[in-house]
Amino acid sequence: MRRAIVSAVNAPTAAAAPRERFDRLDALRGVAMLWMAAFHFAFDLNHFGLLEPRQDFYRDPLWTGQRTAIVSLFLFTAGLGQALALAADQPAARFWRRWAQIAGCAALVSVGSALMFPASWISFGVLHGIALMLVVARFAAPLGVWLWPLGLAAVALPQIVQHPFFDTRWTNWVGLVTRKPVTEDFVPLLPWLGVMLWGLAAGQWALARRRGWLAGSLPRALAPVAVLGRWPLSFYMVHQPVLIGAILLWRAAA
Repeated sequence: MRRAIVSAVNAPTAAAAPRERFDRLDALRGVAMLWMAAFHFAFDLNHFGLLEPRQDFYRDPLWTGQRTAIVSLFLFTAGLGQALALAADQPAARFWRRWAQIAGCAALVSVGSALMFPASWISFGVLHGIALMLVVARFAAPLGVWLWPLGLAAVALPQIVQHPFFDTRWTNWVGLVTRKPVTEDFVPLLPWLGVMLWGLAAGQWALARRRGWLAGSLPRALAPVAVLGRWPLSFYMVHQPVLIGAILLWRAAA
Protein backbone atom coordinates (compact mmCIF):
# COMPACT_ATOMS: atom_id res chain seq x y z
CA MET A 1 0.00 0.00 0.00
CA ARG A 2 2.78 2.42 0.94
CA ARG A 3 4.58 1.72 -2.36
CA ALA A 4 1.39 2.46 -4.30
CA ILE A 5 0.95 5.76 -2.45
CA VAL A 6 4.57 6.78 -3.13
CA SER A 7 4.18 5.90 -6.81
CA ALA A 8 1.00 7.94 -7.04
CA VAL A 9 2.71 10.95 -5.44
CA ASN A 10 5.71 10.74 -7.75
CA ALA A 11 3.73 10.13 -10.94
CA PRO A 12 2.91 13.79 -11.71
CA THR A 13 6.56 14.74 -11.25
CA ALA A 14 7.68 12.05 -13.68
CA ALA A 15 5.02 12.99 -16.20
CA ALA A 16 6.00 16.64 -15.98
CA ALA A 17 9.70 15.95 -16.53
CA PRO A 18 10.83 17.99 -19.52
CA ARG A 19 11.76 16.14 -22.69
CA GLU A 20 15.50 16.22 -23.36
CA ARG A 21 16.43 18.78 -26.02
CA PHE A 22 19.31 18.22 -28.35
CA ASP A 23 20.13 21.83 -29.13
CA ARG A 24 23.37 21.00 -30.92
CA LEU A 25 21.54 18.89 -33.47
CA ASP A 26 18.93 21.62 -33.88
CA ALA A 27 21.70 24.17 -34.47
CA LEU A 28 23.41 21.94 -37.02
CA ARG A 29 20.12 21.56 -38.86
CA GLY A 30 19.61 25.33 -38.62
CA VAL A 31 23.00 25.92 -40.25
CA ALA A 32 21.95 23.66 -43.13
CA MET A 33 18.70 25.63 -43.49
CA LEU A 34 20.45 29.00 -43.59
CA TRP A 35 23.00 27.70 -46.09
CA MET A 36 20.17 26.36 -48.25
CA ALA A 37 18.36 29.71 -48.13
CA ALA A 38 21.51 31.57 -49.17
CA PHE A 39 22.06 29.11 -52.03
CA HIS A 40 18.48 29.46 -53.23
CA PHE A 41 18.64 33.25 -52.98
CA ALA A 42 21.66 33.25 -55.28
CA PHE A 43 19.83 30.84 -57.61
CA ASP A 44 16.77 33.08 -57.69
CA LEU A 45 18.83 36.19 -58.40
CA ASN A 46 20.51 34.35 -61.25
CA HIS A 47 17.17 33.05 -62.56
CA PHE A 48 15.77 36.59 -62.77
CA GLY A 49 18.92 37.95 -64.39
CA LEU A 50 20.03 39.92 -61.33
CA LEU A 51 23.29 38.10 -60.64
CA GLU A 52 26.32 39.27 -62.60
CA PRO A 53 28.17 37.58 -64.05
CA ARG A 54 25.53 34.95 -64.80
CA GLN A 55 26.20 31.63 -63.08
CA ASP A 56 25.79 28.03 -64.23
CA PHE A 57 24.14 26.37 -61.22
CA TYR A 58 23.90 23.05 -63.06
CA ARG A 59 27.56 22.53 -64.00
CA ASP A 60 29.80 24.97 -62.12
CA PRO A 61 31.57 23.09 -59.26
CA LEU A 62 31.18 26.17 -57.05
CA TRP A 63 27.42 25.62 -57.03
CA THR A 64 27.10 21.87 -57.61
CA GLY A 65 29.55 21.24 -54.76
CA GLN A 66 27.53 23.43 -52.41
CA ARG A 67 24.34 21.65 -53.37
CA THR A 68 25.91 18.28 -52.60
CA ALA A 69 27.16 19.54 -49.24
CA ILE A 70 23.80 21.06 -48.27
CA VAL A 71 21.81 17.95 -49.19
CA SER A 72 24.36 15.75 -47.40
CA LEU A 73 24.09 17.85 -44.24
CA PHE A 74 20.28 17.70 -44.34
CA LEU A 75 20.20 13.93 -44.80
CA PHE A 76 22.89 13.32 -42.18
CA THR A 77 20.98 15.36 -39.60
CA ALA A 78 17.78 13.54 -40.58
CA GLY A 79 19.57 10.28 -39.77
CA LEU A 80 20.76 11.69 -36.46
CA GLY A 81 17.21 12.76 -35.69
CA GLN A 82 15.91 9.26 -36.38
CA ALA A 83 18.45 7.81 -33.96
CA LEU A 84 17.22 10.17 -31.24
CA ALA A 85 13.55 9.51 -32.00
CA LEU A 86 13.99 5.74 -31.87
CA ALA A 87 16.04 5.93 -28.68
CA ALA A 88 13.19 7.94 -27.13
CA ASP A 89 10.67 5.26 -28.21
CA GLN A 90 8.88 7.55 -30.64
CA PRO A 91 5.38 6.09 -31.23
CA ALA A 92 4.73 4.76 -34.70
CA ALA A 93 1.71 7.03 -35.00
CA ARG A 94 3.85 10.12 -34.48
CA PHE A 95 6.39 8.92 -37.04
CA TRP A 96 3.74 8.29 -39.69
CA ARG A 97 2.03 11.60 -38.96
CA ARG A 98 5.29 13.43 -39.58
CA TRP A 99 5.97 11.26 -42.63
CA ALA A 100 2.57 12.21 -44.09
CA GLN A 101 3.43 15.91 -43.65
CA ILE A 102 6.72 15.45 -45.52
CA ALA A 103 5.10 13.41 -48.29
CA GLY A 104 2.32 15.97 -48.66
CA CYS A 105 4.81 18.81 -48.92
CA ALA A 106 6.76 16.81 -51.51
CA ALA A 107 3.62 16.62 -53.63
CA LEU A 108 3.14 20.39 -53.29
CA VAL A 109 6.74 20.93 -54.42
CA SER A 110 6.06 18.85 -57.53
CA VAL A 111 2.96 20.88 -58.35
CA GLY A 112 4.63 24.23 -57.68
CA SER A 113 7.73 23.37 -59.69
CA ALA A 114 5.57 22.18 -62.61
CA LEU A 115 3.98 25.64 -62.72
CA MET A 116 7.30 27.48 -62.54
CA PHE A 117 9.52 25.07 -64.49
CA PRO A 118 7.26 23.04 -66.82
CA ALA A 119 10.19 21.45 -68.65
CA SER A 120 12.20 20.58 -65.56
CA TRP A 121 9.68 20.11 -62.76
CA ILE A 122 10.64 18.17 -59.64
CA SER A 123 9.37 14.61 -59.60
CA PHE A 124 11.76 13.29 -56.96
CA GLY A 125 13.56 16.00 -55.04
CA VAL A 126 14.88 16.25 -51.51
CA LEU A 127 11.50 15.96 -49.75
CA HIS A 128 10.49 12.98 -51.89
CA GLY A 129 13.84 11.37 -51.08
CA ILE A 130 13.60 12.08 -47.36
CA ALA A 131 10.09 10.60 -47.19
CA LEU A 132 11.28 7.32 -48.71
CA MET A 133 14.60 7.21 -46.87
CA LEU A 134 13.01 7.77 -43.46
CA VAL A 135 10.92 4.62 -43.91
CA VAL A 136 13.99 2.60 -44.93
CA ALA A 137 16.05 4.05 -42.07
CA ARG A 138 13.38 3.31 -39.46
CA PHE A 139 13.26 -0.36 -40.39
CA ALA A 140 17.04 -0.60 -40.86
CA ALA A 141 17.85 0.94 -37.45
CA PRO A 142 18.18 -2.43 -35.62
CA LEU A 143 21.16 -3.28 -37.84
CA GLY A 144 23.34 -1.14 -35.58
CA VAL A 145 27.00 -1.08 -36.67
CA TRP A 146 26.03 -2.76 -39.95
CA LEU A 147 24.50 0.57 -40.99
CA TRP A 148 28.01 1.84 -41.77
CA PRO A 149 28.83 -0.72 -44.51
CA LEU A 150 25.22 -0.65 -45.72
CA GLY A 151 25.52 3.11 -46.16
CA LEU A 152 28.79 2.66 -48.01
CA ALA A 153 27.14 0.14 -50.34
CA ALA A 154 24.30 2.60 -51.03
CA VAL A 155 26.79 5.34 -51.91
CA ALA A 156 28.96 3.09 -54.07
CA LEU A 157 26.29 1.16 -55.98
CA PRO A 158 25.28 3.96 -58.42
CA GLN A 159 28.94 4.29 -59.38
CA ILE A 160 29.02 0.63 -60.36
CA VAL A 161 25.54 -0.12 -61.67
CA GLN A 162 23.59 2.02 -64.14
CA HIS A 163 20.90 1.00 -66.63
CA PRO A 164 18.67 2.90 -69.10
CA PHE A 165 15.64 1.33 -67.40
CA PHE A 166 16.16 3.81 -64.56
CA ASP A 167 16.30 6.90 -66.78
CA THR A 168 12.52 7.57 -66.83
CA ARG A 169 10.63 9.74 -64.36
CA TRP A 170 8.85 6.61 -63.13
CA THR A 171 12.08 4.78 -62.26
CA ASN A 172 14.85 7.37 -61.78
CA TRP A 173 13.97 7.69 -58.06
CA VAL A 174 16.06 4.54 -57.51
CA GLY A 175 19.19 6.40 -58.63
CA LEU A 176 20.80 3.88 -60.98
CA VAL A 177 20.52 6.29 -63.91
CA THR A 178 22.87 6.52 -66.87
CA ARG A 179 22.34 10.31 -67.07
CA LYS A 180 21.04 12.95 -64.68
CA PRO A 181 17.44 13.87 -65.52
CA VAL A 182 16.46 17.39 -66.54
CA THR A 183 14.93 18.59 -63.29
CA GLU A 184 15.39 21.39 -60.77
CA ASP A 185 16.03 18.97 -57.91
CA PHE A 186 16.98 15.30 -57.91
CA VAL A 187 17.69 13.36 -54.72
CA PRO A 188 17.21 9.66 -55.55
CA LEU A 189 17.31 6.80 -53.07
CA LEU A 190 20.81 5.85 -54.18
CA PRO A 191 23.36 7.12 -53.29
CA TRP A 192 21.69 9.49 -50.82
CA LEU A 193 20.24 6.78 -48.58
CA GLY A 194 23.81 6.03 -47.58
CA VAL A 195 24.22 9.51 -46.07
CA MET A 196 21.08 9.14 -43.96
CA LEU A 197 22.15 5.67 -42.80
CA TRP A 198 25.51 7.09 -41.77
CA GLY A 199 23.71 9.81 -39.81
CA LEU A 200 21.58 7.14 -38.14
CA ALA A 201 24.65 5.06 -37.29
CA ALA A 202 26.50 8.12 -36.01
CA GLY A 203 23.52 9.06 -33.84
CA GLN A 204 23.33 5.59 -32.32
CA TRP A 205 27.07 5.65 -31.62
CA ALA A 206 26.97 9.13 -30.08
CA LEU A 207 24.01 8.29 -27.83
CA ALA A 208 25.86 5.26 -26.54
CA ARG A 209 29.35 6.78 -26.15
CA ARG A 210 29.38 10.56 -26.59
CA ARG A 211 25.91 11.78 -25.64
CA GLY A 212 27.27 15.21 -24.76
CA TRP A 213 28.17 15.79 -28.40
CA LEU A 214 24.45 16.00 -29.14
CA ALA A 215 22.97 17.09 -25.81
CA GLY A 216 25.64 19.55 -24.69
CA SER A 217 25.00 23.26 -24.21
CA LEU A 218 25.23 25.84 -26.98
CA PRO A 219 26.79 29.30 -27.04
CA ARG A 220 24.05 31.88 -26.55
CA ALA A 221 24.73 33.33 -30.00
CA LEU A 222 23.69 30.04 -31.61
CA ALA A 223 20.40 29.74 -29.72
CA PRO A 224 18.36 31.42 -32.52
CA VAL A 225 19.88 29.01 -35.04
CA ALA A 226 18.82 26.08 -32.86
CA VAL A 227 15.27 27.45 -32.64
CA LEU A 228 15.18 27.78 -36.43
CA GLY A 229 16.46 24.22 -36.74
CA ARG A 230 13.34 22.88 -35.03
CA TRP A 231 11.17 23.96 -37.97
CA PRO A 232 12.88 22.49 -41.05
CA LEU A 233 9.78 21.51 -43.01
CA SER A 234 7.96 24.80 -42.47
CA PHE A 235 11.08 26.77 -43.36
CA TYR A 236 11.68 24.68 -46.47
CA MET A 237 8.16 25.25 -47.77
CA VAL A 238 8.07 28.98 -47.01
CA HIS A 239 11.56 30.27 -47.78
CA GLN A 240 11.44 30.11 -51.58
CA PRO A 241 8.05 31.84 -52.00
CA VAL A 242 9.29 34.55 -49.62
CA LEU A 243 12.60 34.99 -51.46
CA ILE A 244 11.00 35.02 -54.90
CA GLY A 245 8.25 37.35 -53.73
CA ALA A 246 10.82 39.75 -52.28
CA ILE A 247 12.79 39.77 -55.52
CA LEU A 248 9.66 40.42 -57.60
CA LEU A 249 8.61 43.24 -55.29
CA TRP A 250 12.07 44.78 -55.51
CA ARG A 251 12.01 44.58 -59.31
CA ALA A 252 8.55 46.14 -59.42
CA ALA A 253 9.65 49.00 -57.17
CA ALA A 254 12.95 49.62 -58.97
